[in-house]
Amino acid sequence: MANLWARKSTEALLKEAEGSDGTAHPLKRTLSALNLTALGIGAIIGAGIFVLTGHAAASNAGPAVTISFLLSAVACAFAGPVLCRDGVRGPD
Repeated sequence: MANLWARKSTEALLKEAEGSDGTAHPLKRTLSALNLTALGIGAIIGAGIFVLTGHAAASNAGPAVTISFLLSAVACAFAGPVLCRDGVRGPD
């Protein structure tokens, strides 16, 4: 738990990314065929759940669906820049 907030310097990260011969090495492939298959199945099932939810909401909820989509668009408009800012921050 003590190293939960530990940070490395940029120089240490760059040295770690270099190979033993001093050249940068590409990322390793770590996903197997089973992992990719499970990811695809999960994406298909997840998309199906969202489609079924949309159909049920459209047939039962009426104009509230449009209002909820507008509210979620506003929430995404505020959350997007925050997540972008956190994603581009580098080590201090």
